[in-house]
Amino acid sequence: MATGEAGLASARHVPRPKRLEETMRGRLGRECVYVPSCRFGLFVALRHWCPPGGRVLMSPVNDDVIFFVVLAAGLRPVQAPLNPLDASIDVDAVPDDLWGSLSAVLTTNLYGNPDDAPRLRAKCDASGIPLFEDGAHAIGSEVGGRPVGAWGDASVFSLSKHVGAKAGGFLSCADPGLREALEKTCEDLLLPGRLTAELAYTVRPYAEAAVRGLRLRRAAWATMRLLGLTEREEIRMPLRPEALAGAVGAAPDLTASDSWVRVDMHDYRLRSGGLRLGRIGRRLDRLDEVLAACRAGTEQLLSTRWARPVPCGGAEGEAGVRAEASGDSPGAGQGSGPAAVGRAVHRPVHRPVTPVASVGVRRDPQPLFRVPLFVADRDAAIAALARRDIVVGYLYDPPLDDYAGADFTDLSPDPTGARWFARHALPVDPLRARQVVDVLEESGARPAEAPGGPAPTRG
Repeated sequence: MATGEAGLASARHVPRPKRLEETMRGRLGRECVYVPSCRFGLFVALRHWCPPGGRVLMSPVNDDVIFFVVLAAGLRPVQAPLNPLDASIDVDAVPDDLWGSLSAVLTTNLYGNPDDAPRLRAKCDASGIPLFEDGAHAIGSEVGGRPVGAWGDASVFSLSKHVGAKAGGFLSCADPGLREALEKTCEDLLLPGRLTAELAYTVRPYAEAAVRGLRLRRAAWATMRLLGLTEREEIRMPLRPEALAGAVGAAPDLTASDSWVRVDMHDYRLRSGGLRLGRIGRRLDRLDEVLAACRAGTEQLLSTRWARPVPCGGAEGEAGVRAEASGDSPGAGQGSGPAAVGRAVHRPVHRPVTPVASVGVRRDPQPLFRVPLFVADRDAAIAALARRDIVVGYLYDPPLDDYAGADFTDLSPDPTGARWFARHALPVDPLRARQVVDVLEESGARPAEAPGGPAPTRG
């Protein structure tokens, strides 16, 4: 549910960040506390609800920063089995005996595709543990007739994604009586704002626009690498296991893990100043426009042949998938099958799963933050897009258990779905749908083969 224009107009007179909190409360229907970043809000939630040493079920296809936040909170990550077509937690594949050992479940809602929150909510209630929703990519998505973030005991959102503010977020809670305690915890952990950080934040949009306008993006990245200003040479940041073991031993302690948690956002725990809050508020006011454009781009990308892998069986199998997507096959439009990626429905190729359709199907696409297309040679596709100045980000390969190992996480009981998705998903910005489709067509990119076929191609 979106805040109406009258509500926004009256909210403009409320002191910030209260106005931001009221805007998000109107969308989500629950109490929201403004935080300087999604990762900071998640740390606060984990520390509030989970006992030290607790075990948290999470997705292995996720930003490594989130993994380090869980470790910084003094908790043990447990990697979940995933549906291979949208990287949501495969509830049926989680061993029954594992639920009793968990202290919490953390969803990812990767790229805006919702995890099966209604069933996870039921599982958590049966086990007496909290459900946390990471809605960083899913500020406009819905599942089971509710917004993503309205199912968990707590949920966190980023204002760096759809909103495009490059800062800020929200921590929401189901129990309004906890708001004061959460606010106090935030206050205790926040660091004082810095004038230099505020000025850099203010100037950054103009600098980025100049780089884009002069087509200097690749030169800028090369210069940053030369000066040692980039923190990621690969998709995953360096693990540094010996140093990480020391940080884990000091947990719960956000400062001890700062060098991992701050990557890509060094001001993640700084108190926000007026310049920053003003820009965030202006961007948040335009959120509905952005969501509408994302929904249109998502629909366009989901209509392409790369929106679903090619089943084993070659051209005939591909034709069958296209027929299903177009509504010509039996059962088409019922919310089942690979074509349902991007909608509030999940059904993987390798095992049957009760779809979210059982609690209410959305026939229109979610306003995804990124649309995962599946290509046989992802590196070639990324290179072709780079030649057109289209940068592909938000890749999470390899999965976290392969990246970190058993020293720092419990391994997934079934890693196949996560590995396949991590190797093949090409996350596409729906706001650049037309350009990306043109490049993929011109480059001759082929759809990836469905899980269970020959070994997937990886550059």
